[in-house]
Amino acid sequence: MKATTLVEVMAQADALAKSGDSAAAIACYTDWLASPGAEPQLRHLALFNLGSLLRPAGCIEQAIAVYQEALQLRPDFYQAAVNLGLTLEAQGNQAGAMAIWLQALQPVEGQTLLLNHAGRLQEVNRNFDEAEALLGRSLAVMPDQPDVMQHYLHIRQKKCQWPVFDGVAGIPLRTLQQNVGPLGLLASSDDPALQLAAITAWVGRKVPRNLPRMAPLDGYRHDKLRIGYLSCDFRWHAVSILTAELLELHDRERFEVYGIDFSPEDGGTMRQRMLAAFDRHVPIHALSDEEAAQTIRRHEIDVLIDLTGLTAGARPGIVAHKPAPVQISYLGYVGSCGMPEIDYILADRYVFPEALVRYYFEKPLYLPEVYQANDSQRPIAETPSRASCGLPDDAFVFCSFNGSYKISEPVFTVWMNILRRVPNGVLWLAIDNPTARGNLAAEAVKRGVDPGRLVFADKAAPSEYLARYRAADLLLDTNPYNAGTTASDALWAGLPVLTCSGKTFASRMAGSLLHAVGLPELITTSWLDYENLAVGLASEPTALQTYRHRLHTQGRSSALFDTRRFVKNFEATIAGLFD
Repeated sequence: MKATTLVEVMAQADALAKSGDSAAAIACYTDWLASPGAEPQLRHLALFNLGSLLRPAGCIEQAIAVYQEALQLRPDFYQAAVNLGLTLEAQGNQAGAMAIWLQALQPVEGQTLLLNHAGRLQEVNRNFDEAEALLGRSLAVMPDQPDVMQHYLHIRQKKCQWPVFDGVAGIPLRTLQQNVGPLGLLASSDDPALQLAAITAWVGRKVPRNLPRMAPLDGYRHDKLRIGYLSCDFRWHAVSILTAELLELHDRERFEVYGIDFSPEDGGTMRQRMLAAFDRHVPIHALSDEEAAQTIRRHEIDVLIDLTGLTAGARPGIVAHKPAPVQISYLGYVGSCGMPEIDYILADRYVFPEALVRYYFEKPLYLPEVYQANDSQRPIAETPSRASCGLPDDAFVFCSFNGSYKISEPVFTVWMNILRRVPNGVLWLAIDNPTARGNLAAEAVKRGVDPGRLVFADKAAPSEYLARYRAADLLLDTNPYNAGTTASDALWAGLPVLTCSGKTFASRMAGSLLHAVGLPELITTSWLDYENLAVGLASEPTALQTYRHRLHTQGRSSALFDTRRFVKNFEATIAGLFD
């Protein structure tokens, strides 16, 4: 029987869409809209539902037209404005999407959703000032929005807008601290208890709990252990830079290596290298979390190593299904992932001391020498002249090439103390965000330092980026989120690294690397010792030359950069779980 009321049409169209017949579902609405009996007061709802079917079917122009018609009938229909903006964004018309969202800021219940979409789009385009303003307006309307707090605060971190936790009236400091998001949390707190509480709350909002376990309790009996690496970063990314050679050097007599992949297809050389390193490539881009977990289960993966954790693009809902008997977190996110389904986190005994165990859902799985894998094949270009880098020839060049969100206010204060005590010192930073550059220059002035002593590097090709470290004298690490890949980059290029170790995994990473490369003297545990050692090294070049010489003569054969040795240790540790 043909549906006559919109309620009947909606039920029929929903059933057809769920059965996979989207064309028939679309026809239900178009037929009803063209019929003389269509209820005029409900026409805008039918158009909205029709648009919701047209957009995923790839009928972008038609979807735009029906959303526009719905808004003509009901200008206050903010849900249609949201979907129209998303459809325009999918078409590549970001300006049109932004205009629609900002025009439709009534009624009040629609304001936050529209502001949030507009803020997200500005953040994606790295228009951080505009993004912060829009998200701030949304929080002013409705403060209790944890996800909006996360983006708002992380934008302030990336802008070096201090104090990061200021600027949102009516939201308690503790609430903001607990909603800064996984990466922002590591960069804002050295308190493992706060990190655990915040991550537990974040995972509770984002990840389904108590799902049926997919993996068999007694595991599998394969001749070769099947290791599945799960990631959205099999491309030019810090994690792939570190793990490429590890994947290539796995002993194929003992291990079968799977790439469980939901990475963007950028066509780059690193992506090609990563895909070539897998025995089996398993793309899961188009699959739901449950379907992806079922795929992992069908491949009978013995050990699933999650290289993404809770970082950008992560899909923790996959590991929540427990598709592999043993599940391990590695490199991508170094805090706890807050999920009992993850059995272990790979670490070493420096980066993960015994005192941290109580603050992790995962058990530490200790590698014998160092937690971080490295690639011993990375080429370094010819060392650039200081002039070509915008550096004075006669200066002592401190550098930090970490992302701007890792530069906390206390770190920058210590750096400025160092520059005031080292008159010929400059600080070389790899920050391409104009707002952050301007904010840091202003903060330098507040601390009595000429902002001209801050030198900002533009982006460079990988081998040229590594060569830049050879134009510097000393890398100054950040805390509470240490340099990870950038610290090993510097050490690989022969540049000493000065760090201040704290209480969390993130604040102990560079210390782990310095132990592994044979320079533990460059680890401090207080800002005063860090500052004094930096000033002392700048004043006494002989000591610094000693460290450079040790890196030159011993660094490449050390535990940090002997990748074959690392792989043997890694494989023995993984295999030991099955002995």
